[in-house]
Amino acid sequence: MKIVIIDYGAGNVKSVQFALERLGYKAICSNDAEVIKSADKVIFPGVGEASSAMQEIKKQELDKVIPFLKQPVLGICLGMQLMCQFSEENNTDCLGIFPVDVLKFNNDLKVPQIGWNVINNLTGPLFNDVKEDAYVYYVHSYYIPKNDDAIALTDYGLQYAGAIQKDNFYACQFHPEKSSSIGEQILKNFIEL
Repeated sequence: MKIVIIDYGAGNVKSVQFALERLGYKAICSNDAEVIKSADKVIFPGVGEASSAMQEIKKQELDKVIPFLKQPVLGICLGMQLMCQFSEENNTDCLGIFPVDVLKFNNDLKVPQIGWNVINNLTGPLFNDVKEDAYVYYVHSYYIPKNDDAIALTDYGLQYAGAIQKDNFYACQFHPEKSSSIGEQILKNFIEL
C-alpha cells in the first residue's frame, strides 16, 4: 500500500510519519502531484497559519491536485481547516472541499485551545473501536462549526466539529499522531478504509 503525506512546508509531516511507522506502515512525504495522485491513501497535515499555508499550496500548485483526489484523504488540524471554503485567519480563501467557513474562537476563551479534550457523537468508519468521550490532543485557535459533514463533536465554550467527512475526504481538528492509543486507532482505521 502506498501512503503519501503531503509535504508543503507547513505540516507536522515527521510526527505523522513516525506515528504511522509505530503502526507498521511506511509513508512517503512528497509535494509531487504525480506521487500524491498515485497514492492509495493521502494524509494532508498542517501546523501554522492559514494564509501562508495556502500561499505555499498555490505556489506548489497543490490547489489543483488536493480537491480532485479520488482516494481516501485525511486532513489533520490546519489541513482540515484548509479543506474548508474560507478561514477567518487572515481572511483566507481555502480549497473549498467542505462548504463551511473556519471561525476564530471567542475572546472569552483561552486561545489557542491546547491539550486534551473529548470527542463525541462519533459516526463512520474513522471511529471504529473508538469509544464516545475518548480524549484526543488539540492545538488550535480556529474551529469549524457543527455542520452536516461533522462525524465527531467537541465542546470548548461551544460545540464544534472535531472531525468531518464528505465522500473520500476525512479530516480531524485534533492531532491523531499526538493522541496516544486513540489517535493510533483512528490512523489505523483511516489506513484500513
